[in-house]
Amino acid sequence: MLHYIARRILYAIPTLLVIITLAFALLHAAPGGPFDADKALLPEIRASIDAAYHLDESLPRQYLRYLGSVLHGDFGPSFQYRDTSVNTLIAQGLPIDLTVGGLALLLALLVGMPLGMLAALKRDGLWDRVSMGLAMLGISVPVYVTAPLLVLLFAVTLRWLPAGDWGEGAWRNLVLPVLALSLPYIACIARILRTSLIEVLQAPYIRTARAKGLSWRVVVLRHALKPALLPLVSFLGPAAVGVLTGSIVIETTFGLPGIGRFFVDGAFNRDYTLVMGVTILYGGLIVLANLVADLCYALVDPRVRLP
Repeated sequence: MLHYIARRILYAIPTLLVIITLAFALLHAAPGGPFDADKALLPEIRASIDAAYHLDESLPRQYLRYLGSVLHGDFGPSFQYRDTSVNTLIAQGLPIDLTVGGLALLLALLVGMPLGMLAALKRDGLWDRVSMGLAMLGISVPVYVTAPLLVLLFAVTLRWLPAGDWGEGAWRNLVLPVLALSLPYIACIARILRTSLIEVLQAPYIRTARAKGLSWRVVVLRHALKPALLPLVSFLGPAAVGVLTGSIVIETTFGLPGIGRFFVDGAFNRDYTLVMGVTILYGGLIVLANLVADLCYALVDPRVRLP
């Protein structure tokens, strides 16, 4: 397994290099610059600023300089947040994204898995039709619609919860963001597990287990559930990163100071280093999440052998 992990990490290096190169090229190809929004500057001052941030160099030289900084773990200074490095901004926002995203994914598993199992066990019944109909609704309605509706209901109308703000991570401030972010994943997990469990329950070895006199509960929990989890494990890799990248809308709606807001502000203000840093971070997280999902896949199904 260690050999497989090391090989996957080596394969990730060219992937991240492609991400860095494409992001750098696309950002510098976009019209405008990081200081174009400022009031007109004297040529001498503008030349001094460009020299300080190495913007007066050719693009290939800027690329090689930035690549060298990334190899040393330095994403450079932010153009928008003066006297602040991109590493500092990421360190401030990432814990917030991890908290909201982690709780949202945990809630999605705790709610979506029982819903999917019950729908599979009560196939074509009332519970199956209602729960899967709600799941389809949860998949179809985007987060930027459900989040304001939750604020309108629980914060404005009922006044049970605050409408936004981080609030130092107080649980009352986390309820609505976590709920809004988890709803699509609850729906996806429920539908995936239902479909997978129905297919597994029709397998010959399940009929053999029933013929031996095992109870339905034992058959489902001991023999059917583990193989039914395999498609869900594959889904959780990208989903784990999706709760982070999808939190951009959540942060904007609820006023959370996470990386997503830094990313959006950096894109609007042509803050090259900030956008690059967040892009590289998300790319690395995707590679890591897929690796963890593959390892979990092999642990859940002993028949899977890592190459």
